[in-house]
Amino acid sequence: MIMSRIEAPRDEVTGNLLDLLRAGLPAEAVLADPDVTASYGHDMASFCAAGTPAVVVLPHTVEQVQHVMRTATDLRIPVVPQGARTGLSGAANASDGCIVLSLTKMDRILEINPVDRIAVVEPGVINATLSRAVDEHGLFYPPDPSSWEMCTIGGNIGTASGGLCCVKYGVTAEYVLGLDVVLADGRLLSTGRRTAKGVAGYDLTRLFVGSEGSLGIVVRAVLALKPKPPQQLVLAAEFASAADACDAVCRIMTARHVPSLLELMDRTTLKAVNDLAHMGLPETTEALLLVAFDTPDPTADLAAVGALCEAAGATQVVPADDAAESELLLKARRLSLTALEAVKGTTMIDDVCVPRSRLGDMLEGVERIAGKYGLTIGVCAHAGDGNTHPTVCFDAQDPDESRRARESFDEIMQLGLELGGTITGEHGVGLLKKEWLAREIGPVGVETHRAIKQVFDPLGILNPGKVF
Repeated sequence: MIMSRIEAPRDEVTGNLLDLLRAGLPAEAVLADPDVTASYGHDMASFCAAGTPAVVVLPHTVEQVQHVMRTATDLRIPVVPQGARTGLSGAANASDGCIVLSLTKMDRILEINPVDRIAVVEPGVINATLSRAVDEHGLFYPPDPSSWEMCTIGGNIGTASGGLCCVKYGVTAEYVLGLDVVLADGRLLSTGRRTAKGVAGYDLTRLFVGSEGSLGIVVRAVLALKPKPPQQLVLAAEFASAADACDAVCRIMTARHVPSLLELMDRTTLKAVNDLAHMGLPETTEALLLVAFDTPDPTADLAAVGALCEAAGATQVVPADDAAESELLLKARRLSLTALEAVKGTTMIDDVCVPRSRLGDMLEGVERIAGKYGLTIGVCAHAGDGNTHPTVCFDAQDPDESRRARESFDEIMQLGLELGGTITGEHGVGLLKKEWLAREIGPVGVETHRAIKQVFDPLGILNPGKVF
């Protein structure tokens, strides 16, 4: 196996590591205090082991990243790249004796080009910062993960993240035109293009998107932008059952509507949000559907979709009157995961995506699993994509409850595969789902992944132990 080629750092190697790194990095960019480096040990995933890094480096330039990788190659020391560590799969967790390569200091927006409709950015740029910057030019960067105020573009690229508006605008991979990538041996590879079209060679850009730092270090990205759409308006529809809400989703898609957002919150999630933020959401309903349009006449679109929701059994349909009311509804959706974490103190957030036509079966199955294990499991979903986030709430100090949480999590993933879905729609594989990835892609798929890894990282030093 590739990972077996990593040599554990010997004492003399570890002793030389700091001096070698400092030879090409500013002193303040090399962190060796154990109390400090420990804070870089893991992302936000539960049930994922994290090791103790030998050092944390925070480069400011491409050349400094190259120096780190050359040093790591010479010493055969593993490197774990990190962004803001908002990930939910353990992909950014440190391994013992590794170099943690934090890219948060590489946070410049290098170019915004309204003619070519592109932005060129470094990996540490915060998603919301980019969105606001391009907005000033009348442009729009659509991918908007729930953590968009904290997560970085590099992390979004590494995990192929999505967001609330994917139903209309797609995921991160569809906006990455080109990349500059530092390879394991320190060489710089440029992939893709900055033109509107281009099909020269293999699509290496897409290969790096979602690779979770296992093939190279993204140090620059060319991103596609869209014209800024009109202000969206949101409709809220209450349902007496999750099945009715999922039926409404199918009706909306069958009628060829293209909402800018189509989200679902179940009863458990609604109660959690109310308990946290006192927003007055309807806790008596079994499911709440949020539908938005950013078309020139969103009122007419919302009326048409409202009628479809009523036909599916909605007990109440309330279109927002203005942008402020719309934003309030979206705030409730964005608070979902935070609110569910407050229920018991710890959550495992699943990320199973199923065909839209099986969304009702997915929610019914999750409810059954929650009852089987005696757990609170709330579901919020990018319903227009079929991307569900069943969130298992549990007390991490209770060993039996923790065991049941992990078993229920796995059973939910199995359910997703049985329904023709995938184990992750946007959070990535990391450590949390590597065994499930093998089940999804099969032995030939795993063999192919390993062969690709061998080409880009023959020593196996890039984020070892992750993905597969």
